[in-house]
Amino acid sequence: MRLSESFTPRLIFSGLVLICLGYIAVALVMEHQLGLEPCPLCILQRVAVIVCGSVALAAALHAPTPQGMNLYRMLFILVALIGSAISVRHLWLQSLPADQVPACGPGLDYLLDVFPLTEVLTMVLSGDGSCAEVSWSFLGLTIPGWTLIAFLVLISIATFTIKTDAGSETIAEH
Repeated sequence: MRLSESFTPRLIFSGLVLICLGYIAVALVMEHQLGLEPCPLCILQRVAVIVCGSVALAAALHAPTPQGMNLYRMLFILVALIGSAISVRHLWLQSLPADQVPACGPGLDYLLDVFPLTEVLTMVLSGDGSCAEVSWSFLGLTIPGWTLIAFLVLISIATFTIKTDAGSETIAEH
């Protein structure tokens, strides 16, 4: 028996909500208890986790048809892939030699007040010196490395455990 046969998609999405809440709780503890100020890319990664959790919550509460469940799953995976890409970009910035690190820019609050959102996203994704700074690591991985692993865990759960029968209904009709 597969895991997807033991648990309903609604239950699995509820678990994904709890995992996302756990990830955000860890980020808040690191910020407020350990004093690790998040850089703009860290904030974008948090936003991606929050959006993943929101999509999972909507799917758990809605409990749609199999086709709808596939739509929720694909949206969840898409957001987690975007979060993964941001994590990879962050890791790349951290791997740059000191002389190639971009200069520090203004804070995210200032950027949001002064520039349109599309321009802010472009500037933030370019990264700055604060994003390249390594202020914490565990087992040789920095925060964006652990965040990348977290997104890959979310993607794996959504990909391999949420079983829907949308495709089999179409095949049986033909």
